[in-house]
Amino acid sequence: MGSSMRAFAGTVVAGLLFMVSQGVAATELEEIRAGSLSGDRVQVNLRFSETPPSDIRAFAIDSPPRIALDLPNVGNALPRRETDLNVGPVLRASTVEAGNRTRVVLNLTQASEYQTRVEGNNLILTLGRGVSEADARTQQVVDRAGEPAATTRSARPMEITGIDFRRGSEGEGRVEVDLSRSGAEINVREQAGRIEMTFPRAMVDESLERRLDVVDFATPVHTIDTIAERNRVRMEIEARGEYEIISYQSDRQFVLEVAPISEAERQARAREEEEYAGERLSLNFQDIEVRSVLQLLADFTDLNIVVSDTVGGNITLRLNNVPWDQALDIILRARGLDKRMDGNVLYVAPSEEIAARERLEMEAERDRQELEPLRTEFVQINFAQAEQIASLIRGGDGGEFLSERGSITIDTRTNTLLVQDTQSRIEDVRRLVSTLDVPVQQVLIETRIVIAEDTFNRELGARFGISATRGSDRRTSAGLSGSLEGSDSALGTSPGDMGGLAIGDRLNSSLPAGGNAGQAGLSILRSGVLLDLELSALQVEGRGEIISSPRVITANGQTATIKQGEEIPFQEATASGATSTQFIEAVLSTEVTPQITPNGNVILDIKVTKDEPSQRVILGVPGINKREVETQVFVGNGETVVLGGVYEIDSRTNLEKVPFFGDIPFLGNLFRNRSTENTKAELLIFVTPRVLD
Repeated sequence: MGSSMRAFAGTVVAGLLFMVSQGVAATELEEIRAGSLSGDRVQVNLRFSETPPSDIRAFAIDSPPRIALDLPNVGNALPRRETDLNVGPVLRASTVEAGNRTRVVLNLTQASEYQTRVEGNNLILTLGRGVSEADARTQQVVDRAGEPAATTRSARPMEITGIDFRRGSEGEGRVEVDLSRSGAEINVREQAGRIEMTFPRAMVDESLERRLDVVDFATPVHTIDTIAERNRVRMEIEARGEYEIISYQSDRQFVLEVAPISEAERQARAREEEEYAGERLSLNFQDIEVRSVLQLLADFTDLNIVVSDTVGGNITLRLNNVPWDQALDIILRARGLDKRMDGNVLYVAPSEEIAARERLEMEAERDRQELEPLRTEFVQINFAQAEQIASLIRGGDGGEFLSERGSITIDTRTNTLLVQDTQSRIEDVRRLVSTLDVPVQQVLIETRIVIAEDTFNRELGARFGISATRGSDRRTSAGLSGSLEGSDSALGTSPGDMGGLAIGDRLNSSLPAGGNAGQAGLSILRSGVLLDLELSALQVEGRGEIISSPRVITANGQTATIKQGEEIPFQEATASGATSTQFIEAVLSTEVTPQITPNGNVILDIKVTKDEPSQRVILGVPGINKREVETQVFVGNGETVVLGGVYEIDSRTNLEKVPFFGDIPFLGNLFRNRSTENTKAELLIFVTPRVLD
């Protein structure tokens, strides 16, 4: 029985030792150093306490340039987290240990090709242009004897077995590449309308090494060139217009989608990107732990990050030149996570966990407020009315600024608020009052109403007559004067000489110009025949301009009205038969409501009226000539804008004549009266707002 107990105890001890060995990393990273090689190459040497593990994962980030090494089952024995190297493009190495795993990140000045190899207890990275594409980004494991071990699957050449192009339902172009195996390393870069896909350690059949012209598919993709190079395959895609690219790998097929985007979508995305101001980076990972990506972002941003124990799982992502804070949000949304920032500490947890924690904090805060003692304070209102401020504090449903136990009282005599609530709520009320109780800006609105009139009137007329008597002598005489009456006097004739005919009876045509016209009369007497001719002409020109300029000052958002004119009385009969006196306004008025915008401009709701009494009266009620404009206009401070205007032209031509005789050429002018009348009237309304300091 004793031997059985000893055997059992030995088994237990062996099991415990095995568990301890599994929980503690047997290999430790002891030193990192760097040195220069010929051909502008740099060698970085990582020394371990034992042979480094064979499943080391290495990956590169182009923007910013980084090379990261994941060392499973390796502890960190370095004295400092940051190791300055400063050799060639290598600046420093950052080392972090977490979860029985150590990550080493090399910070570079520029992206560089590299290779890794194991020699004894050392992991050696060689960087620089001298590194061949055949060895770039390839890991070889060397045993203690110095002989290379069997090549891993990731180092075996991959074959591209098919290349196809399709048009998606949304007009996107899909480049589909069939691979000989899954989990391939593929690099995608886009610049100036050219998309380049690189397949390291890959080969392609000569039948697929060609150009595909896909313009007829009506997608952003125009051509696809497949080029086989030494130990890699490169595909160049030419795209036109505005587009976005999405790439992903599903089993043994790699898909690149080039989707068109409209100008509106591009602007919307540009506005969304403006929300992110972090330094840009590129990430390309296949099935990597979420916690590792978060740790990488923390190293990149020098943020203190706290990740909840419930965060887990892996993620595959390819992000090219995006702000780090946008990349963080994308990763969190993809895994149902959320974040909270407290100073320089970033806390990441599942959304439900953060929501539950915040809900508990709100409940605790509500309980604290219910137990907090009430205080009473006076809040003086200086510029606004206390009733208006109180209504804002109370709100529509009892007030969100006051607690359930809070109250507010108004003293209209001193324009003061009496607030009773907890100290924190009273402070909220004071902050609100300090924001709202400020002097209101005022606006001076100057309106100019210009009425311009231009009149022109021309009238031509004639009086013409022939008279004859018998037995008169044959003498010839003539008289010329300003009128026919003056010509008779100059001629020495009288109505008796022509058989008692007055001038009006001697005229065959009497169509003179009206008004105070200029005129000339001519009378010729010969052998008892009297010829009377009088020409008259009148031309009237008139120009007038009326300028009205009402001005008014009002506060921002308040309506102001100014009037000037008269009220016209008139009698109106009532239902009982009596009469009453009513009034009609004929005034010049301006009614305006200004609104000052945050950038100092003014929005005006304005109504301008200029009414005048009309000469027309119907049933004792006088008419009103109305000129009115009502509009809303956006005006710069101090600028003048024309609200509107009316331009009228009244052109008339009148002709009076004696039938038949008035149509005779030249001679017909003696039997006509012609008048021409042109009237032009223009109404313009100007407004100028000025914000008063």
